[in-house]
Amino acid sequence: MSVEIGSKVQGKVTGITNFGAFMELPDGSTGLVHISEVADSYVKDVNDHLKLGDLIEVKVIGVKDGKTALSIKKTVDKPEVQRSSYSQRAPRPARGDNRSKDSRTKGNFKPKESFEDKMAKFLKTSEENLSTLKRNSVAKQGGRGGRRG
Repeated sequence: MSVEIGSKVQGKVTGITNFGAFMELPDGSTGLVHISEVADSYVKDVNDHLKLGDLIEVKVIGVKDGKTALSIKKTVDKPEVQRSSYSQRAPRPARGDNRSKDSRTKGNFKPKESFEDKMAKFLKTSEENLSTLKRNSVAKQGGRGGRRG
């Protein structure tokens, strides 16, 4: 039995590494299940999911240069995702639509700050930060009149 891409086969775990698990396939060849293909959730250690000698169904996802790439998580056929009722609603209004203007009049609209206002606010906060920094550094310097140990 030859191993073809897309086929599901029963494999035996023959080796476990920090990057995945080696599987012996029915035709006698060896394939690798990469750590990212072991489970749908995050896998920190392959040993938490597989043990040597385990018989596991795997899906062949690639064959390149005699190396067979396998997946455990792709053996489970997931049902087709149905669109939620939210995504089936009418499309959003285009820009410039009256509804977007109405939302501004309800208190959601915040006028843009001018460059000068932003610059004045920045200068004020930076001057406050500098004065606080100077005050703290002068107190730590000591010098004349400071405590002597």
